[in-house]
Amino acid sequence: MISRDEPLRTTLGATAATKLAAELDLRTAGDLLGYYPRRYAERGELTDLAALAEGEQVTVLADVHSVSRRDLRRGGGGRPRSLLEVVITDGTGRLTLAFFHKVAFHQRELRVGRRGMFAGKVSSYRGKKQLAHPTYEMLPDDGTGDARARAFAERPIPIYPATKDLSSMDIARCVGVLLDQLGDDLPDPLPAALRARHRLTGVADALRRVHRPADGADIAAARRRLKWDEAFVLQLALARRRREAAALPARPRPRVSGGLLDAFDAALPFTLTEGQTEVGAVISEGLDSRHPMHRLLQGDVGAGKTLVALRAMLQVADSGGQAVLLAPTEVLAQQHHRSITAMLGPLAQAGRLGGAETATRVALLTGSQGAAARREALLDAASGAAGIVVGTHALLQEHVRFADLGLVVVDEQHRFGVEQRDALREKAVEGRPHVLVMTATPIPRTVAMTVYGDLDVVALTQVPSGRSPVATHVVPVPDKPHFLERAWQRIREEVGQGRQAYVVCPRIGGDTDAPSAEEADGPDTGDPEGGAPRRPPLAVVDTAAGLAAGPLSGLRVEALHGRLAPDDKDAVMRRFAAGDIDVLVATTVIEVGVDVPNATVMAIMDADRFGVSQLHQLRGRVGRGRLPGLCLLVTEAEDGAPARERLAAVAATTDGFALSRVDLEQRREGDVLGGAQSGRRSSLRLLTLLRDEDLIREAREEAVALIDGDPELAAHPELAAALAELVDEERAEYLEKA
Repeated sequence: MISRDEPLRTTLGATAATKLAAELDLRTAGDLLGYYPRRYAERGELTDLAALAEGEQVTVLADVHSVSRRDLRRGGGGRPRSLLEVVITDGTGRLTLAFFHKVAFHQRELRVGRRGMFAGKVSSYRGKKQLAHPTYEMLPDDGTGDARARAFAERPIPIYPATKDLSSMDIARCVGVLLDQLGDDLPDPLPAALRARHRLTGVADALRRVHRPADGADIAAARRRLKWDEAFVLQLALARRRREAAALPARPRPRVSGGLLDAFDAALPFTLTEGQTEVGAVISEGLDSRHPMHRLLQGDVGAGKTLVALRAMLQVADSGGQAVLLAPTEVLAQQHHRSITAMLGPLAQAGRLGGAETATRVALLTGSQGAAARREALLDAASGAAGIVVGTHALLQEHVRFADLGLVVVDEQHRFGVEQRDALREKAVEGRPHVLVMTATPIPRTVAMTVYGDLDVVALTQVPSGRSPVATHVVPVPDKPHFLERAWQRIREEVGQGRQAYVVCPRIGGDTDAPSAEEADGPDTGDPEGGAPRRPPLAVVDTAAGLAAGPLSGLRVEALHGRLAPDDKDAVMRRFAAGDIDVLVATTVIEVGVDVPNATVMAIMDADRFGVSQLHQLRGRVGRGRLPGLCLLVTEAEDGAPARERLAAVAATTDGFALSRVDLEQRREGDVLGGAQSGRRSSLRLLTLLRDEDLIREAREEAVALIDGDPELAAHPELAAALAELVDEERAEYLEKA
């Protein structure tokens, strides 16, 4: 019997072990047994030789009719090669088998008169059908041949992810060696009671079935069990993380009567939505805890997340603490600073003429500020004069200090690395700060349970009154080029009525080829359909110049992108917000946070190069006032291409939660424990977050119950070992900082 941690060198030999390690980073028996088939091929029904079609994958039952071997001449003095040609017949026709390797072995096996099963892909050579290097199994002369032939034909063939130098068959042979040594008493990480409750097979049986299935039922049973392993151990890691986080100390930040928050609520010119009120109450309760709140606030475009976050920040400021809002770009940080300052009015003018009695200050800290503005922001943060500090990565620098950091709000958290978020959280003086993570990308429930499983999730699904509908249309240039002309006419019509427009491009362009920040983290500019190479994506610089000289001539057209100097970017956004620019041609720098209610139309060029969620976020920049919005998805993708289907899905609905499921279907889940950062293989090999929702929910419930009863897994040593293997030292650090 072998163990999971046994080196492959001891079971397979040095040559095979070295190759598996070099090609696939597989080093132990557990690694190789956990390298599951990507799919299963069917050998097909037993086929009459007379009915074979070229290119067909077949299995035939036939007798060896003749065997001939001949040497092939090779130039240059190389070693001579032999070709073995075997003609088989089933009485309806004949078929040639060709072997170039292991000729002597095959010649011994394939003797005239013997019957066997032969499987492979039909090809043609000099007008004759043949199978090159077929898989075969010779049958005994004991009357069982026909039954064995049917079983052979029906048995699925595992297909493994292979490399140029390591074929699927090579991997299958190595796996077979391990399976032959696999005992039934292989330690099982899942508790017996759990397996019984959910009718799961044992781990040894599951490994045999997934690698050597007799039929589809074997595959289904094995995959279900092995998916449980992935989901359960992952949920254990997250459940233990939640339990440990709940035990950390934090200073409560209760709501204070008569403070900033009350004054802000009283001055609001509108009524909070029911969702904003409910979510606000949940967050308020979390801030009043002696343990740090860790909450994810998700909401569709325009649901009012910033307002909810601002009310939480004011509650912390009322208690004498400070709140930090971390934004991924300077454009977004400046936008947040302007909008928060405007919403607070006199409440943001502490110590200044016209400031309210209960006022605080809102400081802005970015990497491009002038020396005087930067010194003032740093002083306001360190002294506590600023109850709210808004900034970019500049907030993470060591010399940035806070008097009493009580709340960290992270906007568009996926733009930040774990270390960056942790650096800000460590700046709290007393205990750990409360954390509110915001995302405008709606998250399917299974992703929330898995990727954000150590956060308490709240969602805003209700859009405030006053937001106008946004109509979305695909502009298919190959089929209907006149639609693009009409798109530019629509923009001219909107501008003619005093409104404004965005034109979004995938890249910046200009003299340098170096990608900008938004390009590096932006849309896919390759060919997702795997067809012929496409032209380079459209660029802001070129498009802005072309539009100003062509279809939008006479309009005030300007460009906005990440390579502009920060002051220039801010100046462009201010002019656009003030109505001094008619058409803003931009990259995804405007994807989130930009709020110009007068902008009513957006044309997204090369829309097929953007993801579903990104398109939805971009579309959210229009229709932000009382005027209806229009979003035009311009594409050169051909009709019927997957990209066109993706764009049609975006055009069909403005429901971000529905689109998030579409988005997830088109992406790999990746490693939810930071595989991209650790460089290791994904911990999700079989589990799919979208299709396995029920299984993930059940695994989460079981994990919480087990951790509550046995936090250290003292009674479950095999499970503890599986958890330790998943959450190694590097990933444990990731979870601690997540």
